[in-house]
Amino acid sequence: MIAKVTLISATTLFLLTACGSETSSPAPENIQENEAQIETVTETKPETETAVATPAAFAQCRACHTVEKDGRNGIGPNLWGVAGQPAAHLAGFNYSPAMKESGLTWDTETLDKFLKEPMKTVRGTKMAFAGLRNDEQRAEVIAFLETLKD
Repeated sequence: MIAKVTLISATTLFLLTACGSETSSPAPENIQENEAQIETVTETKPETETAVATPAAFAQCRACHTVEKDGRNGIGPNLWGVAGQPAAHLAGFNYSPAMKESGLTWDTETLDKFLKEPMKTVRGTKMAFAGLRNDEQRAEVIAFLETLKD
């Protein structure tokens, strides 16, 4: 019961942190300590029975993004198949002019840079997230994104 309450509290805290604005400061250090306490979630890829481990740090991303194949967009675009694609590639999502004009391709290096400091990497992005500062967590999120493909 205590673990469930801790998980719910930590998740709520992350969702609130992820909803910051461009003027918000990076999350306090204890946020990253709490991230480690969130259990890894298991998802089933559509059209397969293969389970994919979702890194705990991805909980912040879920506040705005979905990951299901042909899934709906949230506040941010659906992230299925994003790895290797050019920025603003998803038809039907209203990207910021800055993202449309960025010329980025979501390779490992670019994803790493963007997830660390989104508002500095693409000035004018609508993604109001301070960034994922922990290198290991960022690598786990990127590796997860790279599995989201046919």
